[in-house]
Amino acid sequence: MKILVTGGLGFIGSHTVVELAKENNEVIIIDNLYNSKIDVLENLEKITGKNFKFYECDLKNKEELEKVFKENEIDSVIHFAGYKAVGESVKKPLMYYSNNLVSTMNLLEIMDKYGIKKFVFSSSATVYGNPGIVKYTEDLGRGQASSPYGTTKCIIEKMLEDLYFSDNTWNISILRYFNPVGAHESGLIGEEPNGIPNNLMPYIMKVASGKLEMLSVFGNDYPTPDGTGIRDYIHVVDLAKGHVKALEKMKEGVNYYNLGSGKGVSVLELVNTFEKVNNVKVNYKVVGRRDGDLAEYYADPSKALNELNWKTEKTLEDICRDSWNYEKNNK
Repeated sequence: MKILVTGGLGFIGSHTVVELAKENNEVIIIDNLYNSKIDVLENLEKITGKNFKFYECDLKNKEELEKVFKENEIDSVIHFAGYKAVGESVKKPLMYYSNNLVSTMNLLEIMDKYGIKKFVFSSSATVYGNPGIVKYTEDLGRGQASSPYGTTKCIIEKMLEDLYFSDNTWNISILRYFNPVGAHESGLIGEEPNGIPNNLMPYIMKVASGKLEMLSVFGNDYPTPDGTGIRDYIHVVDLAKGHVKALEKMKEGVNYYNLGSGKGVSVLELVNTFEKVNNVKVNYKVVGRRDGDLAEYYADPSKALNELNWKTEKTLEDICRDSWNYEKNNK
C-alpha cells in the first residue's frame, strides 16, 4: 500500500512511519518542519533501512500539496500535521484555527479530487471535555474542549462526519490519543518540543538532564491515592502500531477509537518510576493546581481491542527507559 503521512517527521508521525515501513508499505512523507527537524528523515532511514520520498510542504499551500498527489498514486492518508501546543493555542487562537482547519480542508478536497477515500485522523482525548467520569468511552461524544487546539480537533471530527454524510464512499478512522510518551528504542527518534515543554514527560527529561532546574507538580490535594493528577500514558510505539491496525482494519463510515493503556498513572508515580528505572534524580516542587486540570481520567480502549485487535504492550518502565535513552542520545 502507498500511504501519505502528513507531519511524518513529527513525534508520533515519525514513529508511525517506522511501523508502516516494517509492514512493507510504501510511505510518502509531508512535513513543513515547523515543529520537527529534517535530521529525523535520515534517522528514519537508519532505523528502517529504507528510503522515503519526502516533500517539504505546507498543507495550506494547495498547489504544493496537489503536486504530491499528481506525482504519486496514493492509496490512503494518515493526517498528523497540525499545531499542537495547548498553551500556544490559547495565546494565538487564530493561528491555530487557520492552520489546523485550512490545512485539513485542503487535504480532504484534494483527496476527493483524486478519488482517495481512506483517511486516518490524529485526534485527541481533549475532545471529550469534562464528562464528569474518569473512564472515557467513545460513545461519550464530544464535550467542551478546554483550548483552541482542542476545539480544532472537535471541528475537524465534525467536518469528517459531514463529509461522510455527503459521500458514503469514504472510510474514516478517528484516533483519540491520551498522553503519548516514550521514544523509539534505538534512541534515534523521540519527542523534542520547541522551547519549554508543555507536557509532563518532556519536562521530566529536561529536569533530569539539568536543562531545567525544577519540575512543578500542580497540586497534591486531588482525590487520588497520592493527591496528584492521574492520566493515561501510552508509549508512542504502541500508538504508532495503532495507526497501522486502523489502516489494516479500516471499514466503511466514520469510526472512533480511543488509543490509550486503560490505566491511570499519577504524576508522582511517573516521576518515581522514572527515577527508579534510570537511577537519576528529578527535582520537583508542589505548587497550586492549574485552572481546568481534572483530577483523573483514562481511556477505555476495549473498542480498539475488539475491532482493531490492538492493545498496548509497552510498560511504564519501558516508557521511562526509552524516554531517557533518547534524551541522553540527543544532548
